[in-house]
Amino acid sequence: MEVGLVVEGDLEQTSGGYRYDRKLVSFLERRGDEVDVLSLPARSDDDRGLETVSAPSNPSSTDRSIRDRLDRPYDVLLQDELCHPTLAEHNPHLERPGAIVSLVHLLRTPDPVVDDSRVREREKRYLESVDAAVCTSSYTRDRTTDLADGDLPTLVAPPAGRHEGVALSADDVRERARTDPFRIAFVGNVVPRKNVTTLLEALARIDGGKHDWRATVVGSLETDPTYARAVRERARSLGLDDRVTFTGRIETAVLESVLERSHALAVPASYEGFGMVYLEAMEYGVVPIASSVGGASEFVADGRNGFVVDPTDPERLADRLGALAADRDRLAALGTGALETATVHPTWSETLGAVRTFLQRCCEGESTGGDPA
Repeated sequence: MEVGLVVEGDLEQTSGGYRYDRKLVSFLERRGDEVDVLSLPARSDDDRGLETVSAPSNPSSTDRSIRDRLDRPYDVLLQDELCHPTLAEHNPHLERPGAIVSLVHLLRTPDPVVDDSRVREREKRYLESVDAAVCTSSYTRDRTTDLADGDLPTLVAPPAGRHEGVALSADDVRERARTDPFRIAFVGNVVPRKNVTTLLEALARIDGGKHDWRATVVGSLETDPTYARAVRERARSLGLDDRVTFTGRIETAVLESVLERSHALAVPASYEGFGMVYLEAMEYGVVPIASSVGGASEFVADGRNGFVVDPTDPERLADRLGALAADRDRLAALGTGALETATVHPTWSETLGAVRTFLQRCCEGESTGGDPA
């Protein structure tokens, strides 16, 4: 196949969605497909989805340049949905791609942080301009088809983790469960959607301060510097300075060492399309405490291999963390349960193989159906 992949900004960005895109590019190329990566100018979160909803009748030179780059004889023009504000303007005018398929990691419409009818209008209009969609969770697929009025062929293709299988043994996880202090990790850019403030409120409540714990917040402090400063100030005001470490962006090897030492991962995001970080933690037997809003509950089974909590409820989050710190037998059992889940989760090869088959069927004009990978 000849595939065009449209992304926003640099493909080498560190988020899970961009890692998924890079994995897909490598997979397709190893199987003999030609992949042309088309990078569109990055937009700020404030700008995405807020443009006028009608395509320009007289496109500017910049618009014409983008349209010329998109309108090429690709078998499939695969588009990261993050680019929807620009693509909604151009897709209706494209004539040369054989099929246009959206890769949907994270819709903005279901995000409680984004309450703007213009965002829904733009995402709806964009999804109505594509031929099919690949979604990273059933949760995201359901919302994608709702926006597209239920007529869009879809594939659910969940991401895998960082390892083929697991990174630690069950014996390692059980032994770590006996160690002190109780270590909590947060992994993700320090931005409002990731909801670090709720985690801090929970940490300040852990069993009245009876447990010896430490928390490490791993992720960029530069993506939203204003919010990151507010988060660090909140940690100071809660008296958590001596037990919460903000690392900023770190290398993969350092992240892996954090996960090797951690007992629990707590990321109470306001909304996660899938939540790759929970799965990555499970590969280390780290007990995930995941957001109930989004796709994480499709692989985090509450009380069996982790917990699922309301991201607006710091009291419940504190209760879960305190219970794990107090009951190391349960911590070990949940950690080994997390390992078992990571073991049976689809690998990158399985997921991306299903994506490639789906794309082939799209470009050949076959019925793509709606079955998950």
